[in-house]
Amino acid sequence: MTMSRSVTVGLVQMQCTPDANENLERAIAGMADAASRGATLVCLPELFLSPYFCQTEDVSFFNLAEPVPGPTTARFEKEAARLGISIVASLFEKRAEGLYHNTAAVIDPEKGYLGKYRKMHIPDDPLYSEKYYFAPGDLGFKVFETAGITVGVLICWDQWYPEAARLTALQGADILFYPTAIGWHPYEKASHGTPQHSAWETIQRSHAVANGCFVAGVNRFGFEATEPGGSHPDGIEFWGQTFLAGPDGVILAKAPVDTPAVIVETIDLNAIREQRAGWPFFRDRRIDAYGNITKRFIDHE
Repeated sequence: MTMSRSVTVGLVQMQCTPDANENLERAIAGMADAASRGATLVCLPELFLSPYFCQTEDVSFFNLAEPVPGPTTARFEKEAARLGISIVASLFEKRAEGLYHNTAAVIDPEKGYLGKYRKMHIPDDPLYSEKYYFAPGDLGFKVFETAGITVGVLICWDQWYPEAARLTALQGADILFYPTAIGWHPYEKASHGTPQHSAWETIQRSHAVANGCFVAGVNRFGFEATEPGGSHPDGIEFWGQTFLAGPDGVILAKAPVDTPAVIVETIDLNAIREQRAGWPFFRDRRIDAYGNITKRFIDHE
């Protein structure tokens, strides 16, 4: 007889304002809501303390950065202990003058700050000028033991790379969290909106299937203008739709497009064993044949 092994997960979808204190209090309120409904492990969206400043290249935005660990992790250590939850929090890390990272900190209710993951894949797309702000992560892919399970943390653009999901899952991750800030360019929503969102959801569900683990994509919502006081269509309409998928890729819970939401879902970790027994992809991997995966491209000349 298989013993029950479960954890209750909370995913906080929120809208971010120019007021960092307001955003912090919204995040704490969302975490408290999740905890009141039984969650012991809660994830926040990417860079939740501010609007998505990477739409433009502006040196003043470096003032938003802080050390990790630092003041926000210290506050979250208190909140984690008070609420009895583990927290995954995405922050703008100042490592040194001129050196910054897009970083997720993991907080345990008893042990406090456990460590951090620095975003490995950094995009440079229209209105996503992250290479201006962030150096690529140099801590590798990481997992953290908290809430009685093994937690894998990746960040937004990482979600498009099966290598990142695989290398994190191979360290024993029961769940992959993707704090995210992603949405539509309003001027192309009509022509590309549906397939763009479908691709985003599909790639993460595929990570769940390929690795036989749970996956959570935690997004913000709402329109954010490129410039303060700017108007449609100059900006990003973040599409919300935070979701949790099981090891079979089935969506277990999903938030709306345009409202705040706190998803709370109890996941049965025995589903990982069952999925991997039926589809033993780890067993059948041909690790002897994958040497070329470390090449940028395989030329045929």
